[in-house]
Amino acid sequence: MARTSSIFARVEPEIKDQAEEVLNRLGIPMSNAIDCFLRQVVFLQRIPFEIKLPRISPVLASDLSDAELSAELEQGFSDMLNGNVIPSCTVRKNLTKKYSL
Repeated sequence: MARTSSIFARVEPEIKDQAEEVLNRLGIPMSNAIDCFLRQVVFLQRIPFEIKLPRISPVLASDLSDAELSAELEQGFSDMLNGNVIPSCTVRKNLTKKYSL
């Protein structure tokens, strides 16, 4: 039998539990899944999947259903009534920075 080495990793308990549930259904022990991952890192000389930030873009009203648009407008009206407002110049500055407009 090949020699083995131990790895200690900290993960969120919920993620570990969810991963174990999937792996159990597949019949794969967690240690085997981690071994597969590390072997792919060595084989590919990179992380075996793409890691990137999602592209965030403004939501267009035309992309929303009538119910979604109504809910957004209601939320905005509620925020306005409760004083949760931001000056338009600040909104413009934030949009320009966040979306490179």
